[in-house]
Amino acid sequence: MQPPLIVRLRGVCLVIGVLCVALLGSWFAPQARADGAAAGGDLTVAQSLGARELTVVVRRAEAGPLRVEVVTHVGTAAGTLAVSAIPVDRGGETSTGTVELGDRPGIYAATLRVDHAGPWELTVSDGERTARIPFLVAARVVTPWERAAYGGFFAAGALLLVALGTALLSKRGWPTLIPVAALIAAVTVGATGAVLSGHAPQPRPAGSLLDPTSGNIGDPYPERGLPLTTNYSRPPVNLTVRGQAEAGRPTEVALSLTDSATGRPVDDLLVNDDALLHLMVVGPSGRLWHRHPVRVSPGEYRVSLGLGESGDYAVAAEIARRGGGVQLLRSALRITARTDSGAADPTTRDAAGSAPGGAAVTVTEAVSGEPTTLTAAFGGAADLQPWLGMVGHLIAVGPLPEGVPAGTAAATVPIWAHAHAMAPLPALGAQPPDESVAAFGPNVAFTFTFPLPGRYLVWAQAERGYSVMTVPATVDVRAGVPQ
Repeated sequence: MQPPLIVRLRGVCLVIGVLCVALLGSWFAPQARADGAAAGGDLTVAQSLGARELTVVVRRAEAGPLRVEVVTHVGTAAGTLAVSAIPVDRGGETSTGTVELGDRPGIYAATLRVDHAGPWELTVSDGERTARIPFLVAARVVTPWERAAYGGFFAAGALLLVALGTALLSKRGWPTLIPVAALIAAVTVGATGAVLSGHAPQPRPAGSLLDPTSGNIGDPYPERGLPLTTNYSRPPVNLTVRGQAEAGRPTEVALSLTDSATGRPVDDLLVNDDALLHLMVVGPSGRLWHRHPVRVSPGEYRVSLGLGESGDYAVAAEIARRGGGVQLLRSALRITARTDSGAADPTTRDAAGSAPGGAAVTVTEAVSGEPTTLTAAFGGAADLQPWLGMVGHLIAVGPLPEGVPAGTAAATVPIWAHAHAMAPLPALGAQPPDESVAAFGPNVAFTFTFPLPGRYLVWAQAERGYSVMTVPATVDVRAGVPQ
């Protein structure tokens, strides 16, 4: 017969084996992304800062060093941008720096510093205008399942030492069973928590429903303290557009966003498709501007446009409001003073014909109510870059009446659409390709269903060599068979 001590030690070793198996199982279980899809990831925001078309990238906004990158495009002037990270809702230090833009389009960077999690504001200034971009510094979000896993395995480690000590010091066998039983329970809790943390629904990204604060950004379920009947939706937004043309200068267009219920400025926009606000303007002759105005104060946005024709301009703004989803706001702007179009718009990348020669949009038979495939052929090699997170963008406006200027007609037509051609989905946990990746195209296909018959203006857009190309086309949609 073996000595009782050997028997007890063998029992403890068996428990150690069970513990190792449980740990291995949790190791190979799918890993949870407890920070949510957006927390701690890169934030990309397109900005039309004066004559400069920029993409501002905040790399993994977490407490500590903050890398800010500015992507410039063809036509962007060299110069110095002043950047600052400013805390919003509690004391903290403002960090400042500069980004030196070179003559060549591409990526230019600076490093700032943020000292706590919560809402911040990144300012980007060219000396004349200042863009204010809200962003969140992520906090480590720990779900209840992760707490159970961490706590269970920590307790199991402590109980393992107690079991070994009891086995060595106790003259009787039964006292060893107490820490061993507790150890098994702790391992069970830890393993269950580890498995659930990989399969349970993840928390919503911070700030998607509730206004983020430094206090709630680390809470995986900040809404649990609110009544179950809480309505997170917010009222529609009203858009007011103002602009005055001056000879030889770009038109400074001001956009005001107000809450339709309270009349207060709307300052809870979410970054949607890499922009706080997508502005689309159609001029009298059918030219398209697709810009991204800068936020200068709560609810106030500004953008410079070369509106060189007198007449009506149709305006559409696509936004996503916290708790309110995506909204398309429409308005109109009348320009009566003709400007010198050659000097008015230093960036011409949205002009009709700005795509390479031979670029065209081909369309399958377009029937109202049925999916239509539109293919934009940009020519050249497969070297298109993602712009605004997509390989291509398609804007469609119609149906247009005959004999009416495009800007006047587009202001009243029933259909405005903004469709995308997406890049392949990245691996789980990986960042999607940014503008430094040139590996797509040269043909970009879109699928869109025209709901009404008639004539539509469409524009396909894609980026190559840090230059956004625009291909205009007209699509005639015939009436479908009534259902």
